[in-house]
Amino acid sequence: MYRIFYYDCLPYDKKQHNPITKKAIDFSKTELYRFQISFFEELRKKRKVALRLGVLDDRNKWIIKPSKTKELLNGAIQISDLTENDVQFDFSQKMVDMKIGLDIASITLKKQVDQIILIAGDSDFVPAAKLARREGIDFLLDPKWNPIKPNLFEHIDGLHSTFKQQKLEKK
Repeated sequence: MYRIFYYDCLPYDKKQHNPITKKAIDFSKTELYRFQISFFEELRKKRKVALRLGVLDDRNKWIIKPSKTKELLNGAIQISDLTENDVQFDFSQKMVDMKIGLDIASITLKKQVDQIILIAGDSDFVPAAKLARREGIDFLLDPKWNPIKPNLFEHIDGLHSTFKQQKLEKK
C-alpha cells in the first residue's frame, strides 16, 4: 500500500440562531464538532495516512430538510408544523473533489501505484478515473452500497462495496 488519503473539511465552528426556535447554536460546542476534530487529530498521527482538508463554504442560510419540503409541497404539513429538527444550516465542502482528482492524477502519472481504490460514488471523478485507467492503473470503486451513475461505472475497472450493508431504519 502506498498511502491512504482521507478527504474532508474542518467542521463548522460558528454560532447561528435556529430560525424555528430562535435558540443560539454554537456549532463549535457540539458533539459532532468535538468528534471530527478528535478524529482528524488521530488521523494525522497515523502512518501512511494523508489528511486532505478542503474548505467549508458557509452559505449563511438555513434550509428546510428535503423530506419536510416534500411534505410542505404536498400539503401534508404547514410551515407552523416545522420543528427545530426540520431545518439545517446550509454549507458545503469546497475543493475536496479537486484535491482527490489532483492526487489521483499525480500518483498515476508518477507511477507510484498499480491500483487505486476510491471510496465514493460521485461521478465528478470520471476524468480522474479515465486518466488513471489510460495510464494502466487498476481503478476500483467502493460506493458504500450507494447506486452510481452509468457514466462513472463505464470508467472503472471494478465495483465492490467492502463493508456489510447497513439497513437504514425508517422514521
